[in-house]
Amino acid sequence: MTSGAVATYAHRVDRDRLLDGLDPSQRRAVTTEAQPLAILAGAGSGKTRVLTRRIAHRCATGSADARHVLALTFTRKAAAELDSRLRAFGLRDLPAAGTFHAVAYAQLRTRWASAGQAAPTLLDRKGRVLGRILGGTTRFTPSDLAAEIEWAKSRLVGPDRYPIAAAQADRRLPVEPERIAEWFRRYEAEKRKRGLVDFDDLLGQCADAIATDPSFAAAQRWRFRHLFVDEYQDVNPLQEHLLRAWLGDRPDLAVVGDPNQAIYSWNGAEPTFLVDFARHHPGAEVVHLEHSYRSTPQILHTAAAVLAGGRAGARHDLQPHRSDGPVPTIVGYATDLDEANGITRAVHDNHRPGRPWSAQAVLVRTNAQTSVIEAAFRRAAIPHRVRGAAQLLDDPEVRELLGRLDKLREPLATTLADLESSIETQRANLLEALEDRLDEHGLDDVDPDALDGPAAPGPLIDETTAAGRKIASLEQVLRLGRDLLVVDPAARTEGFSGWLRATLREEGPEAADAVSILTFHAAKGLEWPVVHLAGIEAGYVPISHAKAPAEREEEQRLFYVAVTRAADVLRCTWAEQRTFGAQTVDRKPSSYLGWIRSAAGELARETVRADDPVTAVAATRAELERVDLGDRPIHEAHLVRSALQGWRAEVARRAAVRPTVVLSDKAVEALVRTRPATVDELAAVRDIGPSTREQHGARLLAIITGDARRGHDAATDPLTGT
Repeated sequence: MTSGAVATYAHRVDRDRLLDGLDPSQRRAVTTEAQPLAILAGAGSGKTRVLTRRIAHRCATGSADARHVLALTFTRKAAAELDSRLRAFGLRDLPAAGTFHAVAYAQLRTRWASAGQAAPTLLDRKGRVLGRILGGTTRFTPSDLAAEIEWAKSRLVGPDRYPIAAAQADRRLPVEPERIAEWFRRYEAEKRKRGLVDFDDLLGQCADAIATDPSFAAAQRWRFRHLFVDEYQDVNPLQEHLLRAWLGDRPDLAVVGDPNQAIYSWNGAEPTFLVDFARHHPGAEVVHLEHSYRSTPQILHTAAAVLAGGRAGARHDLQPHRSDGPVPTIVGYATDLDEANGITRAVHDNHRPGRPWSAQAVLVRTNAQTSVIEAAFRRAAIPHRVRGAAQLLDDPEVRELLGRLDKLREPLATTLADLESSIETQRANLLEALEDRLDEHGLDDVDPDALDGPAAPGPLIDETTAAGRKIASLEQVLRLGRDLLVVDPAARTEGFSGWLRATLREEGPEAADAVSILTFHAAKGLEWPVVHLAGIEAGYVPISHAKAPAEREEEQRLFYVAVTRAADVLRCTWAEQRTFGAQTVDRKPSSYLGWIRSAAGELARETVRADDPVTAVAATRAELERVDLGDRPIHEAHLVRSALQGWRAEVARRAAVRPTVVLSDKAVEALVRTRPATVDELAAVRDIGPSTREQHGARLLAIITGDARRGHDAATDPLTGT
């Protein structure tokens, strides 16, 4: 681009407009000339805004040519979002935005075409090939093997190195690693024989082509000179390998991400690429976005407590820019049905003029938890959308089942009855196998404490074994089939798969005014004014199979992601009993709820310190009555103690004496312990002398009860009570 062209181009885009409304850290991230650059962007800090404005600003100032910009994302939706925002800036040329896989595939297709080679067939589903390789094996399903191969390839591990890598990572497998390595080896050979490539091959082959073909490398590096990566904490070693190949020895790289939202290690993501960016890229600048514009201070405080594991006094790195909102609440229910009905009532109560249904979401840890909530919403005629439900159609067992149903041509009711019987048989077999495992460990029955898992075998089955996952998928199909029979009792099997696909393919987030129901993982990157976190129980949060410290830390970050999806209202619920199939089991609240309780208590005490003690106690006690904190007496004690201490400190300041002269520590604790509500009850407190009762009694009673009218002389000073 010539200098004249740069000047004309820069004139077309209002550079000052690109900086409008940016805070100092955002402005620094947009305008710094540093290369490489890492932008650490916490929840609600304007990550996408900063990324798109940095790209546009560099193009507008002439330090980057839009025709040579590549913005890498992890989903087509995110790429479309970047593209839409960049178009709005009025750039003459649009930068390229796409996923790692899409860009690599496009480059490889160009290379194959230039060499006169036929493009290999892209294998988008491994199940059929892997099924033949596994043969009659029952201990390992095609989906299990596909997941293990993807785990290895994302970490640049081939079949030969797989057994060592699996041992180092402490992979818990039902078969020997050497056997998996052999299946892995046969899978790679089968692909070569049939001219197939899978998605991971696209990344590896593109990086290898750049490393071994100088002309191809030069062409790609000329085409894309300015690299930007969104959600960089989600990059895995294979993607980082390709990114380094694209970059070469150039420094023109800017990445955006948040280490606190690194929740995909199971998919190979390695957040240390972001955390240690300056070490991996000497001379790099790291900019921290310091302000949050999404959530209220109360929600940010709660999120900080989650990250800190409940340590007292935790403060978020992000500064809130929202006005105060309600303290996050916790409500426990007797059963999962009661919980679902309670959530339904809360959703209804939060639906009001100016707040549509789509302003609310219900988040759960696993897809299996949604059915009882969906049913409650249907009974209450609340419009809702289950995001991510279409993933059920990608399950190999479900695809196989639907294929068989298409050929049966019989009443759907008959087929569903057979399916239910099959599921019960499989569940019984699995329970028997589980009991055998328990016997091996000297346990008489499924003891949740001994297993360090959920408070019942159900979640253990549904979440920790391949067979359990298959059963969960089939049960979801069974439930949806019954839904169809309600509206069409004469439905037949040959039409079921088409109906199911039409039902599960969601229309998109803005297509209808509906409450979203989705998992914590699926909620990442989204936000709602009102968020209900459901099923916050041991075994789900954290998930039972998260045993290693790193896995537990990721579960903690995942819960943080869930909490920070809320802008205004956060409501957490759990149930004492939950039904799994025909079995009702006892549940325990997640230990994470203790962190929420502690945060709520701290917020209540801060409210007391900040406001008039009487009105603050009344308001905070009303708030606590809405919150099932489990240890209510403790929070009541904190509330009264903080109010009394705040009051005596102000009286002491005005009288120029020490606070203990106004009211001794012993007297404060006596009042906290007894909490007198009448003059006679106050007189019975031995540590309160007659002069204190005469001078401050009315005010003390008003503070403790939160009722300024009780025993309060209208002529007294509203602050000191004198």
